[in-house]
Amino acid sequence: MPPARTDLNTFATDLAFLLPGLWSHEYHGRVAHEDQYLIAEQLWDVGHVSWVVNEFDLSHCSVLNTLDGQRLLVIDRPLHPHQFVVAPLAPDEDHLKAHHFDGVDEPNGIAVPNDPLRAADQVERRLLPRYEQALKAVRRNAAEEPEPPHRPAPPQVAQVVTLTWYADGALGTPYASVPKEARMTLYAHGFQYHPHQAAFLLPEAYGEDGRALRIQSVARRLAEQGIGVNLRHATPTTTAVLPPALPTAVRSHHR
Repeated sequence: MPPARTDLNTFATDLAFLLPGLWSHEYHGRVAHEDQYLIAEQLWDVGHVSWVVNEFDLSHCSVLNTLDGQRLLVIDRPLHPHQFVVAPLAPDEDHLKAHHFDGVDEPNGIAVPNDPLRAADQVERRLLPRYEQALKAVRRNAAEEPEPPHRPAPPQVAQVVTLTWYADGALGTPYASVPKEARMTLYAHGFQYHPHQAAFLLPEAYGEDGRALRIQSVARRLAEQGIGVNLRHATPTTTAVLPPALPTAVRSHHR
């Protein structure tokens, strides 16, 4: 007969009393599937405890809390009747956003014995220092950068060079559309002026990779000059339309 498992509620109550500081204890005697999903979302762990919460059904759990926002999840350790798992939960604070957690290592949870005194000692030594350090880092990030670091829109430019891929494979731009300040840059990166086409063209002899590198270099150099660069495919300005079919009687008449 397998040994009986220690009562989770009793263990978590004793653990809350033995941990340093003031910890309150909430026991959840029934964990629905949707509640377990929420627990997994809040779990601040990318190791063993995350695997346990995602792979096993939690019949019950306990959550320990402090007034300064620390929260610990306490659950049975599957397949180990004499052990529990204690893991940190991410802080539940409205001003904290996803980007505040970037670059902060997860404090991760640990397995502890069912002896509350030994378990409290391990949590205090192995888990709480990492948890407190991670909390400080996240809150510092929130103070330094409250809003997400969204990329700003590009500045408006008065001059633009539009490079075009033509249907015959040529890559270039009409000479008249190129600002004077950009012409030497095109020359310097291999574009050639073709008078009979009135256009700057990049020779196909450079190959696909060679032309791509030159386009990148041109775009970077012109950007430094405050000139924008577009790259487009040429589209036909007219579409050939077949004449409508003649009625049968008319076709017969013309035979």
